[in-house]
Amino acid sequence: MINFNIPPFTGKEMEYMKEAVEAQKICGDGQFTKKCNQWMEEKTGTKKALLTTSCTHATELAALLAKVQPLDEVIMPSFTFVSTADAFVLRGAVPVFVDIRPDTMNIDEAKIEAAITEKTVGIVPVHYAGVSCEMDTIMDIAKRHGLWVIEDAAQGIMSTYKGKALGTIGDFGCFSFHETKNYSMGEGGALLIQDEKYIEEAEIYREKGTNRSKFFRGQIDKYTWVDYGSSYLPSDLNAAYLWAQLEMAEKINDHRLACWNRYYENLKGLQDSGKIILPTIPQGCVHNAHMFYLKAKDLEERTRLIDFMKEKGILTVFHYIPLHSAPAGVKYGRFHGEDEYTTKESERLARLPMYYSLTLEEVDTISEAVKEFYR
Repeated sequence: MINFNIPPFTGKEMEYMKEAVEAQKICGDGQFTKKCNQWMEEKTGTKKALLTTSCTHATELAALLAKVQPLDEVIMPSFTFVSTADAFVLRGAVPVFVDIRPDTMNIDEAKIEAAITEKTVGIVPVHYAGVSCEMDTIMDIAKRHGLWVIEDAAQGIMSTYKGKALGTIGDFGCFSFHETKNYSMGEGGALLIQDEKYIEEAEIYREKGTNRSKFFRGQIDKYTWVDYGSSYLPSDLNAAYLWAQLEMAEKINDHRLACWNRYYENLKGLQDSGKIILPTIPQGCVHNAHMFYLKAKDLEERTRLIDFMKEKGILTVFHYIPLHSAPAGVKYGRFHGEDEYTTKESERLARLPMYYSLTLEEVDTISEAVKEFYR
């Protein structure tokens, strides 16, 4: 059996978690949390990185910092995970879904401007599969209309757009360190902040509405409740697990890219013969091999492919049900314009196994099964 996903493991996770326990500091913002934050700041060039309990919580923090209010509208793709919308629905805002591009499965930047109303306050581009949205266009639209840009870069760590790290182009960026991601702490995420003036406010929201971070830096002699907030700090045990992978981030990234490239080489013949469509990486985008997917002809063919792969002992899965067609999407949001590609393309997409411990030999086995199906 070849699993669809196996969480990354480097071998040092248990050693670092033991070190955190022995330091008698396993709550939030311990030594390993600080190391992870510093690594992200140095790697991405962001002004401030704050580790969180999830990418969902990172996005909620971004919504708080953007002062999103009830009935505000936020533009985003429908082809995304529920957290992208949830963070704003919790603030009483309305997610306005627009269509995607069929080549990258990212939000169609050409459809955004028509969806803007007097209630629009922000745009949330989702970098699907770690491949960047067309950020120059999105940032230009946001600047002209005075809108926030909150990047959902849950899948985008180590990816870049025209040399800039994903998550650092908009006002705020959000990473995920869920067990399915390239680097994992089980459940976890991070908020990236580009303007220093929001750092102190973010620390307060993240620390239950207190100025505790300033206290631990010795800037004040006691801390107290100063604003609303919640507990968005992960345990330092989780951060210790993550640190073992961030130390080896380049090695993990290189191996994933090798697997991705092997898939592409193996399956290119099927694309050339018109049987499937493979991922597109636009010029100027460097991706992180977060996933490898292919597109079948339609939903029926994809279903048969997934069943065939399962019979071969290879777990292959589909991805999101478009949010605008989900019960909560109907209740809380609306789709602007025509759903030309979102539903149709999502029904064709099948994800092949991709994880750090996947071998090139296994990639060949999986590829051969796909070719056998199409024969």
